[in-house]
Amino acid sequence: MRRTIGRRGMLCVGAGFGVSIFVPAARACELITSTLRVTHPWTRATGPEATTAVLCMKFDEVQEADRLISVQSPVAAGAEMAGAGAGPTVDFVIPRGGETLLSESGTYVRLTGLKFPLLVGRSYPLTLGFEKAGNYIATLSVDYSRFT
Repeated sequence: MRRTIGRRGMLCVGAGFGVSIFVPAARACELITSTLRVTHPWTRATGPEATTAVLCMKFDEVQEADRLISVQSPVAAGAEMAGAGAGPTVDFVIPRGGETLLSESGTYVRLTGLKFPLLVGRSYPLTLGFEKAGNYIATLSVDYSRFT
């Protein structure tokens, strides 16, 4: 009987340790500025010939209206707005109080001039510039791919 308790105890310790490994990774996808919270900046993996990538993220807990005015990453030469009602430069209004999305099905940031393919599971630095909050370094996650 003592042997079963030992195994069960070890399983509990192992499960607890396993969960603790994932908690910091989940928090790494969140950025809190002086005016808002940015959650999970991500893009899909790209093929070897791709020159652009769609950048998506969520803005919430907006204490003061702000604007996303620049996006920079070492993986791309530049960035521009794309999708519904987008212009050629990065200029995205983030209204106070609500939740706003940059998503593939609406307005999004397009990373242009990719320097290499973006591979699943990788992450890269991403600098987000806000009109009021200033510049913040976030992590760009490469999630799943359409390519096989």
